[in-house]
Amino acid sequence: MKAIYKITGLLLAATLTFTSCNEDALLDLNTDPNAVSDMDMQYLFSLATLRIAGEYENTRANMLYAATMIQHSSSLAGYFSGDKYFYNAQYSGAYMETHYTGVIRLFSHVIDKTKDNPADANVNAAATVLRIFDLHRMTDLYGDVPYFEAGRGLEGEEFWFPKYDNQRDIYYDMVDQLKAARDKFTPSARGLGAQDFLYAGDLDQWRKFTNALLMRIAMRMSKVDAAKAREVFVEASNNGTFTSNLDNGIINFTTGPIGVNRNGLNDGYWNTYKYSRDCKISETFIDWMKANNDPRLMIVSGGLGDPENPSTWNTDPAAQRGMPNGYNSSTLRTILTPDELAEFDVIGNRMYSMLNLKYLDWEDPYYLITYSEVELMRAEAAVLGWITSDANVHFTNGVRGAINAWVEFDADFARSPAEVDAYITGRGFAAASTEDKLRLIGEEYWAATWLNDIESWSNWRRTGYPELTPTQDPNRFEANEIPRRLRYWEAEIGANPDNYEQARARIGGDLLMTKVWWDGGN
Repeated sequence: MKAIYKITGLLLAATLTFTSCNEDALLDLNTDPNAVSDMDMQYLFSLATLRIAGEYENTRANMLYAATMIQHSSSLAGYFSGDKYFYNAQYSGAYMETHYTGVIRLFSHVIDKTKDNPADANVNAAATVLRIFDLHRMTDLYGDVPYFEAGRGLEGEEFWFPKYDNQRDIYYDMVDQLKAARDKFTPSARGLGAQDFLYAGDLDQWRKFTNALLMRIAMRMSKVDAAKAREVFVEASNNGTFTSNLDNGIINFTTGPIGVNRNGLNDGYWNTYKYSRDCKISETFIDWMKANNDPRLMIVSGGLGDPENPSTWNTDPAAQRGMPNGYNSSTLRTILTPDELAEFDVIGNRMYSMLNLKYLDWEDPYYLITYSEVELMRAEAAVLGWITSDANVHFTNGVRGAINAWVEFDADFARSPAEVDAYITGRGFAAASTEDKLRLIGEEYWAATWLNDIESWSNWRRTGYPELTPTQDPNRFEANEIPRRLRYWEAEIGANPDNYEQARARIGGDLLMTKVWWDGGN
């Protein structure tokens, strides 16, 4: 707790320095007598790490768009833009708006200030890895984005209007940057300690995390450059990565002053109340869990009823009912049975399963990459012939890891080994055809990334699994098809017009249905 308070105070000063939009202030940064002139870069590293889980953009990009597009959740409210493929400029551009200034700029500054000091090798390497993590999310959301010049505005005015880089070039450079950072971690340099909210300074864990991220990046390239993807995946997998849930890449929060020290996604889903009342679990996801006897059903679902009145909750697994995607309060009435319509007239959307409040606390973990994802990626690599290990073993490890990881949120989420084994056996992976193996892996990856819906959406775009039926709202923005990207932050049209226009023309239009470079289509 003492570390948290110390970081909060020092980083407030850093925030005030870094968030100024005044160009003269930026130019005079190094001579401003009121600015912080000598700051430990590990404080900025800590701030940038916590901001990855910020509320504003995680609510908008992850919850209002990705989670509903991927049919994890559903809403009758129009502001859940991804449910019916509406376009909201503020929501679509939120990740660009906040992360270039609030995350990437801080990591870039840390990297720049520590690059020539061997004593700071570890914070330099960790900042590089998380900067790449965030830019990887950025390019997967939008396609071509500012990358090589991103976050460099404090270095000189030539970087104030950064150019947009080709996504293929971004991907290849991310691989190079991550390998270099991985090899830079060393016990001879200053440790990260309590200022590291992922691994508390454990360098072996950081190397594993870096390899897991390399594997994710490699798998994303599999449909457009299979040879390079295989090369990167095998090298990273062989270099050592996650072997259990103890390795999971998690931003860990603590109780205390909230500010940036809270899980922003959970703040959006529950602690603002409005979203929790309007958002329900999708019929697609509930029906899939019930059909497969998934032991996560009553982990994901908090039951039927009023989220703010526990006396109304119905937690009988058989009673769970997901909300169909693509409807509003008027159009939904046209598909309800007479009994359902009578129920809806009395309690409205409370007739549908709500999110479980036990994973919606501010201090709950924020997942970046998990052991489950790593094992499911290895299962896919084995099916594709990239690696020689047993795909069935990796699939089993991945599913078991995904189910068991829930105890990190609440002890009540523990499931018995017998329940987990029965579920895995019921999936029938070992006897499945090659294509069905890929389908099963895709479905389990989808289930494993509940709450991490930007990743769910990206993997769906690559694989086409699970097979989803698009919604059909007549007021959709472009097409009754699940969008392939988000549109750029609209402020770029006026603030960075030449570079924006070049990117728009190069990718084939700044549209929701424009495919990014690695999107293999489905």
